[in-house]
Amino acid sequence: MSIKNKNLNLPIAIVSVLIPVVVAVLFYLPRPEMEAGFDIRILPLFHAILNSATAILLLASLYFIKNGQTKAHKITNLVAVSLSALFLISYVTYHFFSESTRFGDINHDGVLDAAEKTLAGGARYVYYFILLSHILLAVVIVPLVLFTLLRGLQADYVRHRKIARITWPIWFYVAITGVIVYVMISPYY
Repeated sequence: MSIKNKNLNLPIAIVSVLIPVVVAVLFYLPRPEMEAGFDIRILPLFHAILNSATAILLLASLYFIKNGQTKAHKITNLVAVSLSALFLISYVTYHFFSESTRFGDINHDGVLDAAEKTLAGGARYVYYFILLSHILLAVVIVPLVLFTLLRGLQADYVRHRKIARITWPIWFYVAITGVIVYVMISPYY
């Protein structure tokens, strides 16, 4: 049986629920000691690069489909999905081994004291708004991307186009805000 005839709604729903649950649980697990060797502190930059590449691919994908280049559209979307999957694996790995970084925590003690809050100023509110919208939409985008991809691979182009009109701007926003969040938090790593 080809993918064209398979109903993958349940597996997509399971994956869509499982991913945010696993990510949320990571924030409450004790951090294991990292063995010498690989420096996980490079991963946030790597995540920003993956998000940037995904955003560029999404723009290219939109260009290709608007110009009737369906094969290039399909390839760019498959690469974007692959980069997003790589991002997710890397993100989970990073947060498994590392404590969260707090915006404004200049001395890196994990506590935002009054002086640090004052120095961060109103940028904290902008950062947290962008971060919150990014996180919420990152949860929403998983099933949207998977269903959009499935409809395209099943050659159900009417339903693919319909959901892609919702998926594309949200996915693009998540990719772009991932980069913005990194740029804003990077001085505090």
